[in-house]
Amino acid sequence: MELGKDQTDRKRKKIIITTFMALMGGLLFFTFFSNTLQSMTLPKVRTSPAAAGGITYRLTGTGILQPKKQAELINPAGWKVKKVLVKEGADVQAGQKLVLYDRADAERELEDEMALLKKQRIALETIQDQFIEATVSGDETGLREAKREIETRKLDLQVQERKIERLREQIRSRSELVAPFDGVVTEVNAVVGVASTSLPDVVVSSTSAGYRVDIIGDAEVIDRLRIATGEAVKVEVAAASEQPPRQLEGVVEDITNAGSRITGSPEEGDGTSATLPQRRLRIRVADPALKGGEQVTVRLEQTSSEQGWVVPNEAIHREGDSRFLFKVEEQRGALGNVFVARKVTIKQSEANEAETMIPADLLFEGERIILESSEPLQDGNRVRLQ
Repeated sequence: MELGKDQTDRKRKKIIITTFMALMGGLLFFTFFSNTLQSMTLPKVRTSPAAAGGITYRLTGTGILQPKKQAELINPAGWKVKKVLVKEGADVQAGQKLVLYDRADAERELEDEMALLKKQRIALETIQDQFIEATVSGDETGLREAKREIETRKLDLQVQERKIERLREQIRSRSELVAPFDGVVTEVNAVVGVASTSLPDVVVSSTSAGYRVDIIGDAEVIDRLRIATGEAVKVEVAAASEQPPRQLEGVVEDITNAGSRITGSPEEGDGTSATLPQRRLRIRVADPALKGGEQVTVRLEQTSSEQGWVVPNEAIHREGDSRFLFKVEEQRGALGNVFVARKVTIKQSEANEAETMIPADLLFEGERIILESSEPLQDGNRVRLQ
């Protein structure tokens, strides 16, 4: 009897334990299942760890090399072009003839003026003879008239002689176009048989004076780069015809304001526009192989001396005048870890076109920054990681 009773008690206990374990298992299952379902409804976020360091400012600009010194030589008298002696790209020396002009009309005009001078001299001799006759005959009236006429004729001769000399000088100076200095011919517009046009007949650029290129960038970036006049910079020259790409050294000659540009703020994606002041860097480049017209690229880079946390600009949000970001806070629990979005207010920062540096005391090492969320977030919202 006692043995049967013990067996019955053991069966009852086993059933109770089994039932309890089943209930606990079910409770745990439904708890985890409920948490899983709830987590599926949470905002999904994309995160990235913040990087410690300084913000790097970069400026990349391209341009065309222009001669620092060049002369636009125009047709000096508007005469027709007789002969063009140079081609584009030709090296020339100071005083070298570039274009010859047809001076036939000017020479005929000079001959006419010289003939007129000869007639004036003959007329003067005639008046001088009249002066002699009046002197011999004692004709006082005729003497005075002849004397005045002689003075007038002499003045006419002086005017005519100056005119002839001026024509001769014009023929000497305007019958040809010469190079004002050593350099290279960058443009030829002169056409044989055609008089001057609105364009210069020849453009000559000095090779010894070097070339220049203007690079325009945001004033804040240029200030952060700490660029100063007289500073050497690297200039990349693109390949052209037989010249391979190469790197030369240029010198910053001038830094000036260059107006402003309107653009969307890099810190927000809501289309808000901002006015950014611009500055112009004028860079001089000198090299015997340069001809002008080459495309060049200038790349400048400077990392800030201050250190902090560097985060992508897409993580920065704006609300009125304040800026902030969300970081992920992990809360550990018996049923699993919970991830919560925490708002971090930013009062001071530095930014470039892609990244923002915030003070080092705003984050801890290893904390992740929320870059994108499937839903708008508030401080303390639970989230699920992508």
